[in-house]
Amino acid sequence: MDDFPATKSGLNILILAAGLGTRMRSNTAKVLHKLDGRSLINHVCQTAAALAPKKIFIVIGHQGDAVKRAVLSEHDKSAVEFIVQKELLGTGDAVNSAREFLANEDSDLLILSGDVPLIRVETLATLLQQHQSHRGKGAACSILTVKLENPTGYGRIVRDSEGLFERIVEEKDATDEQKQIREINSGIYCFDGRKLFAALALVGNVNAQGEYYLTDVPKILRAGGENVSVFQQSDVREVSGINNRLELAEMERVVRSRTITRLMVEQGVTFIDPTSCYISSRAQVGRDTIIFPNVSIEGASEIGEGCSIRSGSRISNSKIGNSVEILDGSIVVDSAIADSCMVGPYAHLRGNARMEENSKVGNFVELKKTKIGQNSKANHLTYLGDATIGENTNIGAGTITCNYDGKNKHATKIGDNVKIGSDTMLIAPIEVGDGAVTAAGSVVTENVASDTLVAGVPAKEKKKLKK
Repeated sequence: MDDFPATKSGLNILILAAGLGTRMRSNTAKVLHKLDGRSLINHVCQTAAALAPKKIFIVIGHQGDAVKRAVLSEHDKSAVEFIVQKELLGTGDAVNSAREFLANEDSDLLILSGDVPLIRVETLATLLQQHQSHRGKGAACSILTVKLENPTGYGRIVRDSEGLFERIVEEKDATDEQKQIREINSGIYCFDGRKLFAALALVGNVNAQGEYYLTDVPKILRAGGENVSVFQQSDVREVSGINNRLELAEMERVVRSRTITRLMVEQGVTFIDPTSCYISSRAQVGRDTIIFPNVSIEGASEIGEGCSIRSGSRISNSKIGNSVEILDGSIVVDSAIADSCMVGPYAHLRGNARMEENSKVGNFVELKKTKIGQNSKANHLTYLGDATIGENTNIGAGTITCNYDGKNKHATKIGDNVKIGSDTMLIAPIEVGDGAVTAAGSVVTENVASDTLVAGVPAKEKKKLKK
């Protein structure tokens, strides 16, 4: 970001993502559970990358290979470094796993949790700015905190008589008086890298959990005369971690509500029933588009202006032009639809299907890796796979491109101004020339010349349509 505060020798970011996540009651590592269609760890990595660090380090453990694959599916390998925490002995041990990579770095180190997906770039930039300017010389450690009505389960921020940071006390080690403190540790920190690892060497595991607490480091730094800064954030949800499926569902609701509100208020999109729709935060929807109940728009989909998306439809990672009507129950995945097209009801587009301007696919029509040209139509009960269809062509009901021979997929090419009769079988690889016609029930096994009528099983030329 443009106003990101300068660090002394740049910034490194360490993301802790090694935990088991036992409260999820899942065979999948917690950071791999999805929010808004993406794994939790990738939400955090995206925010981290926006801070333009020197490098992002990710501590992995449980299902580490799967976490690594998830991260690399969205982020360049050169921008991240994976560090294995061999034994899960607490947050202090997790950070210590990065000692060989970071202990000698003369830079700030921002530590994030892999299960806190809504933290904003702006909040972290403010934390870094306070960290670097604290008391005129900067802090050795800065802690992001928040006040909770019910702080049960969280480490408490204990302050001295002057209101300055004193220490963090974990829930299981807290006294009854300390448990009344509402200010809690978010688990997000910024450290002077060298001072962090020097203090971390002094951390023991004499506590209720028998773990090495990263939370002991700020107290050690303060006892050594270092500055420790506290930045209290007001938005609780932004710094909330996800510990179980109830919290995951609640955060999903929050993200969805924010997305739909933004689209209605800022983009001029109409939702007939906002509570029934799922819209990805990465989706773009144009002005005067109407979204009916029970619609799902996933991934980085783009929908133009003046569209109508009817109930039960699902659009995923697809691009929809202007003035497109998608009727009930249609599915569009990884495909593109140009302006003024009509889709459905109950149509299915997938595998990079493409519809050119003013084309139409209707009831129970499936397009797979197929391009249908301008003003062309396939209105009923048809499968078009690995096909290219020209302009002003009509595909009759029940037509099938037989594209698979048991081993390989083959292409079908249909020209302009063609009429494919109902129940035609096109045995690929095959070409149908411009202006050709196939009679109903034909099984076409050979190329059809332009301006020719074919019929029969197998289809044979009956006559030329133009002299």
